[in-house]
Amino acid sequence: MKQVVRLLLLLGLAAAVAWPACGLAQSARMTPATLSREQAAAERVTPGLRRDLAAMGLSLGDPIFIRIFKHEHQLEVWLRKQGRYALFRQYPICTWSGALGPKLRQGDGQSPEGFYSVGRGQLNPQSSYHLSFNLGYPNAYDRAHGRSGNYLMVHGHCVSIGCYAMGDANIEQIYTLLDAALRGGQRRVDVHVFPFRFDKPAMADWQTQRWGDFWGNLKQGHDAFERTKVPPAVNVANLRYRIMERAATASVAAPVR
Repeated sequence: MKQVVRLLLLLGLAAAVAWPACGLAQSARMTPATLSREQAAAERVTPGLRRDLAAMGLSLGDPIFIRIFKHEHQLEVWLRKQGRYALFRQYPICTWSGALGPKLRQGDGQSPEGFYSVGRGQLNPQSSYHLSFNLGYPNAYDRAHGRSGNYLMVHGHCVSIGCYAMGDANIEQIYTLLDAALRGGQRRVDVHVFPFRFDKPAMADWQTQRWGDFWGNLKQGHDAFERTKVPPAVNVANLRYRIMERAATASVAAPVR
């Protein structure tokens, strides 16, 4: 009997190690209690968001675009204004895990890098980490490269095994802005995740590093947005991201799926 108990404990520990902690934040079942958490968060942050948005000529429910910079521990929220996107706010990332570079496989503890998108079904108001949304890893690029993993989230609290943890106060604002945009008619929200700011890279010789070619591909998307202030259209061809700039009058960029 003792051997059976010991075996079960070992199996449970192995599962906990193999399964990313952020993955435990995902649940398919919604209850009135968890929905009230989402609503309570919106009630707390909406008045301030409306005031600050209005000061910039923006509104809650406008289309949004999100950029994440690992090295700088920053998440940016941009909102569409007269065809282009304006930076609304930079949020400090409380923590992410792993090192600079992409996520490769389930259980490697890496926070992903790449071009992702979020639809309504990826919002999780009953996360174990307050509120969260699923980045959509692996996307088409990740799958083409044989990468594995799931439930890679942006969430509250300040703990991460492969996710981006924003702290509860920040995730309430980010989640509310994202939810309002999706409710306002934006089909999907683009989320671009970079290793660092390419205008001030974390290392002078990044192009010669292991992930230099991959990062150079990401830089194409970064630079396209810097030029136009419109999220580029992104798809995958020949194992690379293909970046297509969009004009200011264009609709929200099509996501990588």
